Amino acid sequence: MCSCRYVSSELATDVNINVGEVKFYLHKFPILSKSNRLQKLVLKANEENSDEINMLDFPGGPKAFEICAKFCYGMTVTLNAYNVVAARCAAEYLEMTEDIERGNLIFKIEVFLNSSIFRSWKDSIIVLQTTKSLLPWSEDLKIVGRCIDSIASKTSVDPANITWSYTYNRKLSVPDKIVEDGIKFREKIESVPRDWWVEDMCELDVDLYKRVMISVKSKGRMDGTVIGEALKTYAVRWLPDTFDEMVSDGCTWKYKYLVETLVCLLPSDKGVGCPCSLLLKLLKIAIFVGVDDLPREDLVKRISLKLHEASVNDLLIPAQSPQTTLYDVELVKCLVNRYMTNEKYSQDLSVEKNDDDFVLWHGHGYVLDVGKIIDGYLSEIANDPNLTLVSFIDLSQSIPESARPTHDGLYKAIDTYLKEHPSLTKAERKKICALMDVKKLTTDVSTHAAQNERLPLRVVVQVLFFEQVRASAGVQALKNNTRDASNSMTNTDEECEKTAADDNNYLKRQMSKLKIKDEEFQKNGKLMKKNSKNNKSGMQLLPSRSRRIFDKLWVIVKGHGENRSSETSGSSQSATSMVPGDTKSSGSSSRQRRHSIS
Repeated sequence: MCSCRYVSSELATDVNINVGEVKFYLHKFPILSKSNRLQKLVLKANEENSDEINMLDFPGGPKAFEICAKFCYGMTVTLNAYNVVAARCAAEYLEMTEDIERGNLIFKIEVFLNSSIFRSWKDSIIVLQTTKSLLPWSEDLKIVGRCIDSIASKTSVDPANITWSYTYNRKLSVPDKIVEDGIKFREKIESVPRDWWVEDMCELDVDLYKRVMISVKSKGRMDGTVIGEALKTYAVRWLPDTFDEMVSDGCTWKYKYLVETLVCLLPSDKGVGCPCSLLLKLLKIAIFVGVDDLPREDLVKRISLKLHEASVNDLLIPAQSPQTTLYDVELVKCLVNRYMTNEKYSQDLSVEKNDDDFVLWHGHGYVLDVGKIIDGYLSEIANDPNLTLVSFIDLSQSIPESARPTHDGLYKAIDTYLKEHPSLTKAERKKICALMDVKKLTTDVSTHAAQNERLPLRVVVQVLFFEQVRASAGVQALKNNTRDASNSMTNTDEECEKTAADDNNYLKRQMSKLKIKDEEFQKNGKLMKKNSKNNKSGMQLLPSRSRRIFDKLWVIVKGHGENRSSETSGSSQSATSMVPGDTKSSGSSSRQRRHSIS
C-alpha cells in the first residue's frame, strides 16, 4: 500500500516523486532551485510526457527525502545524530551543492557534523552506528572514516581533560589498574579512569569496532592493559556464557568471526594486556566453533605466559571428539609444559643479568600459583570416570616439585580419583599414591589420610610414622626447653642437628622393619594389644587397621624417646628436621644403646 505526502499550499502540485512506498506531491519551483539531480529528472519526465519521477534506490528512504524536501520549501529541519547521515547521503544523491545555491543543504550538514557531531563523544558513536545501513554512500562520503578518527582521538585524551559524559557501570575493583598510582582512594573514585571509553564502544558492530580499535592502537598512546580491558568488556557483552546459548542461536559462524576479530586485536606484547581469564574464554569458544589453527595457536602462546593468573574454572575446557574425557586434559598439560619452559628461560635470562629479585619473586612465586591451580584442576577432573591413570599422573608430574610446598591439594585429587575409580588394581593405587610425599601433608590432612581406607596400607604406615615423628619431636623439644632454657638458647643449633641425626636414623631403621604385607598385619592384629589399651582414649577415631599400626609406632617412638631423654639433656629437637634420610648417622655408640621391636 502506497502512502502519500502533501504540501499545504494554495497552488496545485505539478510533480509527483515516488520514494520507496511513499508518493510525494510537490511543486517544481522550490525543489528544482536546490537540487541539480531533480532538474535532470524533471526534464527527462517532461520529455516522456510524464509528471512522475521514481527514485526507488534513494539513500535513507522516504524520511531522508522528506528532510530534503522540507529544506527546499524553506521549512525548519531538525537534524540529530540519528538522521544526519541519512540526510547527508540524500543531499548528495540530490546534488544539493553550492553550485546550485549558496548555503545549500550539503554545506549546512557538513557544518553541523564538524561543529557538533564530531565534537561529541556519544554522538560520534551513534553516527558511526547509523553508517552501516547507508553503505556505500556513508563510506564514499568519508563519514565512516571521520567518525572513527573522532572516536579514536578522544580515547587518547588525558582523562584529566575529559569533560563529556560517558558510560561506566563497572566496579572499580582494582583502581590502580585504571588510574595512576599514588592517588588516595577517594580521589581514584572521583577521577576519570583510563578505560572510561570501553563500555560505550561495546555498542558498535564487530566490523566497526575492529576498525576503531585498529585506529586506537595505531596512535600508539594507549596502554596494553587498557586495550585488554576494552576487549574483555566487548567479549563479555557479545560472547555467550555457555555453549548451549551458541547452539540455540544457530549462528556459530558469527561467534567464530567475533573470536577471530578479538584475537587479531590483542596487544602485540603477549605478556601484558588481556587477562588470562579472557584468553581462556576465547580459546574455549575458538575450539568449539572451529576457529582456524593460527588464532588458536596465538591464544595458546599467550595463555602459556600468564597461566599463573588462571583459575581452575577457566581451565575446564570441554573436550572435543574423538576425546572421551569430559575436559581437554592434553591441552592443559600442553599449557603447563609451555609455561614451565617459559619460566626456565626467564630465570636463565635473569641469572645472566644478575637479576636475583626477579628469579626469587617471579620465577618462584608464580610457579607456586600454578602448582595450586593444577592441584585444584586435578581434583576437578578426577571425578571423570574416563580419565586414565596415565593422564592423571602425567599432568601431576608436569609441574616441578618446588611448585608444591605442601601436598594437601594433591592428596585431595588422589583421594577423589581413588574414590571415583574403585576398580584400580593394587599396583595402580600404589603408583598414583607414589606422587604424594606424606612428609608434606599438614596435620589435618594427615589425620584424614590415616583414616582413609582407600589408601594402600604402606601409605597409611608412612602417614602414621611421620605424624609420630612430629609429635615426639614437639614433646621432647618442650621438655628440653623447660628443663634448661639457657642451654637451649646457646647450643640449640648444634645439639638439634646431633639429636635429629640420631633419631632420624633410628626411626628410619624402624620404618624399614614395617614393610609388611596386608596379610601379615591381619595375622598380627593383636600385636602390642596391651600398649594399645593404654592409649585407647586417643585412638577412637582411627580405623582398626590404622590403630594397630599406630600402636606399633607409638611403642617404637615412646621407647626410643625414653631411651634418648638422658642423651639429649639441654638440647631441643626440631620437628622439621625429623625426616628420614636428611642427616647422616651419629655413630655406632648410639646405635648400641638403642633397642628395637622386630
